[in-house]
Amino acid sequence: MPDLRLPALLKRLGERPDSAVVFLHGSEAYLRDQAVHTVVELFAEPSTRDFNLDHLRGSDVTAEALASLLATPPMMADYRVVVVRDAQGLSNKAREVVEEVAAHPSAGLVLVVAATIPAGSSAKFYTRLRSTALSVEFSAVRDEDLPGWLIDYAQEAHQVEIELDAARAWAAAIGSELGVLATEVEKAVAYIGGRKRITLEDVKAIGGYIPRVDRWKWLDLVSERKFLEALRLVPDLLDAGETGVGLVLAMGGQLLKLGIAVDGGREALDRQLDPRQRWLVNKLPGQVRGWTPKRIDQAIETLLRADRLLKSAASLGERAVVEEVLIRLAADGDGFSSGRASSDGRRYPSGSEPERASSAGLR
Repeated sequence: MPDLRLPALLKRLGERPDSAVVFLHGSEAYLRDQAVHTVVELFAEPSTRDFNLDHLRGSDVTAEALASLLATPPMMADYRVVVVRDAQGLSNKAREVVEEVAAHPSAGLVLVVAATIPAGSSAKFYTRLRSTALSVEFSAVRDEDLPGWLIDYAQEAHQVEIELDAARAWAAAIGSELGVLATEVEKAVAYIGGRKRITLEDVKAIGGYIPRVDRWKWLDLVSERKFLEALRLVPDLLDAGETGVGLVLAMGGQLLKLGIAVDGGREALDRQLDPRQRWLVNKLPGQVRGWTPKRIDQAIETLLRADRLLKSAASLGERAVVEEVLIRLAADGDGFSSGRASSDGRRYPSGSEPERASSAGLR
């Protein structure tokens, strides 16, 4: 059967089936572990957990021990829950035991199998589990989705709002370590007490590191056509761990979303944006001034060329390439009032990295 989304899985399990085999897989360990905990809470009765709940590691359990546990009926409860974590470490014989149980689970058994499927794996074990079990994949959360994930997490887990600037600052400072982000939210919830909104000032007050510039504020400058301001911040972003390829891809994604806003406004954004990027619905329509479909297309062509150069021309530094992109985007609009003309006829600040990049062949 096809993979389910987590809400659909929980709805199925909430119907209290006679038995269930659940396969939770994917590279995002924090979300996967949270789902394991949720399933356990649904079926393992607190008063009888000592008898009816077993946690196992794939690399530690033998096929014989696993088969014995899975054949043991519930004791003084409706369900027996067996959790097998790191199932990629199961022996071949233990995998056969899991496959057999997944195809024919006994009444009262809830088997939860959690695994990180190795990249490029062709093992039939995972394919068979996905076809017989209730399966959910937990993919890594993309960088551009982190602010939205934080906003959703705070609302769902703690019933509080996070100010957008606070969510973006946390995402920039911590990255995709969801467990760490969740801990920071919990600290902030404790700090704000009865308030229902976490602000950027709250994040600063609890000792959170706030970078001088983050990629979202920088992308705002690009969207607002403040290219020279964005240009000055490129070194800071690269020093903070961003890469040239990452910044170029981020600009490309932002421009594609701006194109949606230019063509269809807020309504089109609301229809087409990923749920974790819905916060952009209120932001992008106010940033479309000066953009036209033609300018969007030209800017994306510039970014595609820069992406190819970053991946193929090792002699051109990533800072120079990113700065050249911003110079070209600026020249498409207002041009420059100072600096000397380069070989392509545009004016760059004298002695700048973009000037040297242009003369090196980024045209």
